[in-house]
Amino acid sequence: MNRRNFLSTSLATSSIPFIVKKQNLNEDKKVRLGFIGVGLRGRTHLQQALYRSDVEIPAICDIDLNSIAEANKIFKKFEKKEPVAYTKGERDFENMVKRDDLDGIIIATPWEWHVPMSVAAMKAGKYAGVEVSATVTLQESWDLVDTYEKTGSHCMILENVCYRRDIMSVLNMVRKKMFGEMLYGHCGYQHDLRFVKLNDGKSAYGKGVEFGEKGFSEARWRTQHSVDRNGDLYPTHGLGPVAHWMDINRGNKFEYLTSIATKSRGMHNYIVENGGENHPNAKVKFKLGDIVTTTIQCANGENIVIIHDTNSPRPYSLGFRAQGTKGIWMNDGNQIYLEGVSKKHDAWEPFADYQKEYDHPLWKRFEQDAVNAGHGGMDFFVLRAFIESVKNKVAPPIDVYDAAAWSAISPLSELSIARGSSPVEIPDFTRGKWKTNKPIFGLNDNY
Repeated sequence: MNRRNFLSTSLATSSIPFIVKKQNLNEDKKVRLGFIGVGLRGRTHLQQALYRSDVEIPAICDIDLNSIAEANKIFKKFEKKEPVAYTKGERDFENMVKRDDLDGIIIATPWEWHVPMSVAAMKAGKYAGVEVSATVTLQESWDLVDTYEKTGSHCMILENVCYRRDIMSVLNMVRKKMFGEMLYGHCGYQHDLRFVKLNDGKSAYGKGVEFGEKGFSEARWRTQHSVDRNGDLYPTHGLGPVAHWMDINRGNKFEYLTSIATKSRGMHNYIVENGGENHPNAKVKFKLGDIVTTTIQCANGENIVIIHDTNSPRPYSLGFRAQGTKGIWMNDGNQIYLEGVSKKHDAWEPFADYQKEYDHPLWKRFEQDAVNAGHGGMDFFVLRAFIESVKNKVAPPIDVYDAAAWSAISPLSELSIARGSSPVEIPDFTRGKWKTNKPIFGLNDNY
């Protein structure tokens, strides 16, 4: 059977139908959003929301008055009314979420504030859309789940990589059993962030070696995690898509993990090379290993490997790999091999034709809308999913259990490394519901 016939036959005969069914999305209904955190990332979401005629933004919150001013420039650009600004201290967000004219809250703040702000929003009866990672500690993952189960208010982790175009094509193929039975997923966050964690204190990506109070943007808070913690600090960009391939929380679950870390050299060397041996930060001891490797065992027998590599000079890659009993796809090289389908039994094929053939209905429907959105269009889809969930009063396609499980890998990897890379159990945040839960992500062209 040649590749073209295989592709057509698989589409027609798959035992798991890929349903494309439009629902009534209440296009005229307004969704009222509040924003906590309107720094660089928050303003990206803010601008994307303002492109929509069905979104109103009555209030924003940030303790940085410059961020508020920059956000107001965006409202002026769109000829929108300037929102009420909550700026009176670190807890003023608690006042904003109580407003009666808000349906959902977008949270784009330092990691340690994600759970307190999400919990406050949920307790106020609002949908919470929280940036990655959703939680820092294991207890925080339980706090999100417990709050949802007590209040019924939904929480969506805004993991945009789940909506990457090639990733959604692979999801389509996985569900059609084109890779056979899934065995293995490889992913990570391999991204040189030295110039993000360290800057000149004046610009987000400027040359310099300052962080903390002297840093700017993420360098003010994110870098301290590399000083204090040794583990996978940012797992969800890679793990989210793989979790969907493996049906985690929906017929499958994470069982346990082990993690190892290399020595820490990258941050110190960067400071010395760019600031000199006598710079005060050259004396800082960074706990985070330059490369952290985590292996997860799943209940149905699959393995997942996650790489965290943010302190090394290297090109960007999330290192995706999907492998089953009938074939394999790899992100690096954008290549695929399917047994009995690929032209040669021992050679890779380009993935481009497969991606086009199995392009997800969401991308087919909204390609033009996503053209100018951030991260190659992914930001359009993840924010749209949140807004449509709020509008239709349904669970988001990436829910609170995903937020809890994916984010928990970070503290659990720290624990494994601290215990000499011993196995650490991963809690079942669904409390057994994973056995009967059905997949909800990417089933059609709605969310």
